[in-house]
Amino acid sequence: MTPGINRVKTWVLIAAMGGLFVLVGAWLGGTSGAVIGLAFGLAFNFAMYWWSGSIAVKSTRSHPVTEQEYPVLYRIVRELTQADGLPMPQIYVSEMTQPNAFATGRNPQNAKVAVTKGILQILDERELRGVLAHELSHVKNRDILVSSIAAAIGMSLTLLVRFGLFFGDDRNNNGLLTLVAWILAPLAAGIIQMAVSRSREYQADESGAFLSRDPEALASALRKLDAATKQIPAPAQLSPAEAHLFIMNPLTGRGGAGFANLFSTHPPTPERIARLDAIDQRIRGGSPIGA
Repeated sequence: MTPGINRVKTWVLIAAMGGLFVLVGAWLGGTSGAVIGLAFGLAFNFAMYWWSGSIAVKSTRSHPVTEQEYPVLYRIVRELTQADGLPMPQIYVSEMTQPNAFATGRNPQNAKVAVTKGILQILDERELRGVLAHELSHVKNRDILVSSIAAAIGMSLTLLVRFGLFFGDDRNNNGLLTLVAWILAPLAAGIIQMAVSRSREYQADESGAFLSRDPEALASALRKLDAATKQIPAPAQLSPAEAHLFIMNPLTGRGGAGFANLFSTHPPTPERIARLDAIDQRIRGGSPIGA
């Protein structure tokens, strides 16, 4: 997936969200409501563009760490960024015990790469390098802005239900809000899946494998992460709209079917591993990238 395609998707998402604010405003207050909705939409889109990455790290209980605290983590990221010609991202560690990782930010110059405390406990250095190469590939491919904005839009749509609960008529809330929830949840999921296709994970797997020159390390990490995310549930406050940010779907351990699955944007782990095995054979055979 090229950076140009992601830029187009970003502006389409921003325009769609602005249009939604205008429509809701017009529905509630006619012409004056549409104008107010436009103003809110512009403000919301500005905030999404500049702060969607910060919102993502805060919602996952991630905090910036120093090189003195995590020297190995810094060394791996520095080696990979130098090899790929990328600026050094800000490095975060999440308090989540579930092993996982993600990248966010509006561009490579403002990128944030986060790992959970859980992933640092179960992966060896080689596997961690494979995961970080995957995340840095998202940065290079400029997946991170469209992913962050898609997450913000998905969260905002689901929060409209809470907004209605706070301002609505208590006597009529239950039935109306249930109907709204049934409409907004698939809408939010559809927007995210439109913007963040499964192909981007395959692309980041491939790019990361060539960056690290060790596809088997990432394959080994994915095996561990797949098993662990099924056993260790993500924090309850983690929204399904944020699940696509991670290298592995963090909601797998919440019972599988239902609302969370609407937002599924991760390809099956066995298919990812099979592709990495094929890349490993290409590298061992001396085939160039893209062969």
